[in-house]
Amino acid sequence: MSVPQPTAAERGEHILAVFDTAFGELLAADPAAFRVKFRKMAGSAFAFYRGTACLFYADLAREDTGGGTGDIQSGPYLDERTGRVWIHGDLHAENFGTYMDANGRLIFNVNDFDEAYVGPFTWDLKRLAASLALIGYAKALSDEQITHLVRVCAASYRERIHSLATGTKTDDLPPFTLDTAEGALLDALRVARYMTRFGLLDSMTEIRDFERRFSAGGGAIELDAAARYKVLAAFDGYLETLPEASLARPDSYRVKDVVGRRGIGIGSAGLPSYNILLEGNSDALENDVVIYLKQAQTPAVSRHVTDAAVREYFQHEGHRTVISQRALQAHADPWLGWTELDGAGQLVAEVSPYAVDLDWSDIDDPQDIAATVADLGRATATMHAAADDSSGHSLVPFSTERAIDAAIAADEEGFAELLVDFAHSYGARARTDHQIFVDLFRNGRIPGL
Repeated sequence: MSVPQPTAAERGEHILAVFDTAFGELLAADPAAFRVKFRKMAGSAFAFYRGTACLFYADLAREDTGGGTGDIQSGPYLDERTGRVWIHGDLHAENFGTYMDANGRLIFNVNDFDEAYVGPFTWDLKRLAASLALIGYAKALSDEQITHLVRVCAASYRERIHSLATGTKTDDLPPFTLDTAEGALLDALRVARYMTRFGLLDSMTEIRDFERRFSAGGGAIELDAAARYKVLAAFDGYLETLPEASLARPDSYRVKDVVGRRGIGIGSAGLPSYNILLEGNSDALENDVVIYLKQAQTPAVSRHVTDAAVREYFQHEGHRTVISQRALQAHADPWLGWTELDGAGQLVAEVSPYAVDLDWSDIDDPQDIAATVADLGRATATMHAAADDSSGHSLVPFSTERAIDAAIAADEEGFAELLVDFAHSYGARARTDHQIFVDLFRNGRIPGL
């Protein structure tokens, strides 16, 4: 990277400062959840990288602006258009998986849009490239093999963006489905197909007095009357945010039960959440639906985007998350919506039985890894192209794929090399940062823990 390398002590202080900005309030409210989060992050350099988008963007903003002026439109391949497109915001190699779209098709694509925002398209690609370097290192691939993987990803992204920009018919570029996917992507889709709504319901609920209710335990928190009333009021607000097509059967939204939950995952530590059991699309008990209502978080990238038009476009973080996902994901979850609770924006979506993350544990052959990486590059390009003037949102009022295609065309050879250089340099930094973090954590240096 272009900035001088700090000492371990200096880097540790920087990590602590970034953590305080990103996690301070949530950590103070629920330190136990963050102890779980940080123990998971301590497990590997990749787990640390997954949990530190805040650190990644603090570094990236400093690099791309030569010290952090806030001008995110500077840097290679960035201009007034390619510097403000809809991006995923946390595009690492494990944020891909399966979902069932609004048309009932199982799709493999990018998932988890909690960090989505508007910013430079290269930031998504750099985050993905560095994650590939970390996975390659963990699988004992050589630097040359890692370079090859990143070039494969860049080439696949470039090819798909160019095809979309030059008018290739959408039918010729189908999504990854049970009919079109191969390799690890097809494996994930087949696993998802084995999942059933009944299996999900059986793990979370029970039948009492001829009606389904949430089971006790398993992380469920019983709510008192006042808390339940607030959640149901927020649920009423959520219904107003759904597309009209989703409300074809009003009985689908009859509430059967509500419980509280508290997030303890790498990305959701300390965020209060609730599960709501609904009637679903028929009176049959096996068709009941579980949705979750979760406090949405401030996306890491937004701290480094100074464009007021972007910030003012969203009512709150729940609204931002949903609008971003609807823009980036074709035929998104029909239960997807937003609301407010205790003055905070909330994301609402289905707890889907068909969500299966890409499992890298058994992808070890370099050829298989390269084939998977190529598909991730194509999926990323398709996602970027979806969220533009044709998506129905005014925030990005131009053709994203044409803007990106033109920017890359100006320096075809440099595009892959930019990502290769970044993957190696930031992958090495993340591995070093992981060790610094582990030492800070185990020696009690993180305030509040």
